[in-house]
Amino acid sequence: MKFNTKVIHGGQQHDPSTGAVMPPVYHTSTFAQKSPGVHTGYEYSRADNPTRTALEHALESIENGARGLAFSSGLAAIDCVMKLLKPGDEVIAMDDLYGGTYRLFTRFYEDMGIRFHFISMNDLADFEAKINEKTKLVWIETPTNPLMKLADIEAIAKITKKHGVLFAVDNTFATPYLQKPLDLGADIVMHSATKYLGGHSDVIAGALVIKEEALGKQLHFTQFATGATLGPQESFLVLRGIKTLHLRVERHCFNGQKVAEFLEQHPLIDKVLYPGLASHPHHELAKKQMKGGFGGMVSFTFKSGAKQDAVSFLEKLKVFTLAESLGGVESLANHPALMTHASIPAEKRAEIGVTDDMVRLSVGVEDIEDLISDIEQALNAN
Repeated sequence: MKFNTKVIHGGQQHDPSTGAVMPPVYHTSTFAQKSPGVHTGYEYSRADNPTRTALEHALESIENGARGLAFSSGLAAIDCVMKLLKPGDEVIAMDDLYGGTYRLFTRFYEDMGIRFHFISMNDLADFEAKINEKTKLVWIETPTNPLMKLADIEAIAKITKKHGVLFAVDNTFATPYLQKPLDLGADIVMHSATKYLGGHSDVIAGALVIKEEALGKQLHFTQFATGATLGPQESFLVLRGIKTLHLRVERHCFNGQKVAEFLEQHPLIDKVLYPGLASHPHHELAKKQMKGGFGGMVSFTFKSGAKQDAVSFLEKLKVFTLAESLGGVESLANHPALMTHASIPAEKRAEIGVTDDMVRLSVGVEDIEDLISDIEQALNAN
């Protein structure tokens, strides 16, 4: 089954009792049993709920995994993976991460005795040299948030397999439409399903898709035991979003490319960070690893280097909405240093290149002429 068919039909079946094309929203906490311990496969909705099950089967299908799990948020999904670790274990992670991921790692799990190494992941020899007997997990985003760095999933997977280390990829920016980490050798894929999978800025959700069933069962037990499951209404909304993922991401990619090209030639702009540009340092890797486009996320900085220029630009936008989050049908604009990445210490932001004049755009699916006109008027008004 091809991807565009999978997003609609993959892992799905019509409701057996009514023939409903879309799964019903099962707003129930518990399920009747015929005899003690004899049931239909559902006992209590924290363990499993039919609407969530339908979403999890869809996740398995679009990411080519053995087990999908739906969570109350992306951070809850990450937290479930982190609960595989014990004090003394070590994690190698990319140096550019979503601020909430960095906060979870450094403010909670470091205090529990887990050591983190934050590196660029582009020097594979340096990466492999940091692996030791205590290394239990490698965690990457590609492309990263907000610097749009890429990491070679297939090459990293070969190294992690060699050393017996778990390898997890945050695939939120790329989506399974463009990139399939499990096919490239990763063990776990994570999504903030709030973003492109949901696609309409109306739900908070997270997802894991696991390559091997045994690890999937272990993570499902952790999810069940700790309780960070996704409710039936939210599961329905994400499943609805997945059914148009291919159509939306195709338009996100088209608009993102056009916006990046416009910004690159604008006299006020210094750097444009977008994998689809030939000027991007990882453009060749993006062409190899991301199939069908380069996404809808664009970051850029000003030649002035002035924070006020970024703030003024954001305040003057009319079609783009100044807001956190990304991946919805509407275009959003964000100031990482003051918003999504404010939880990362200023010195760390400066070290990795998240400057005060950086703007991050989530380019939506509106008419491209309207988006470019909006950016142009906001820049010219500075």
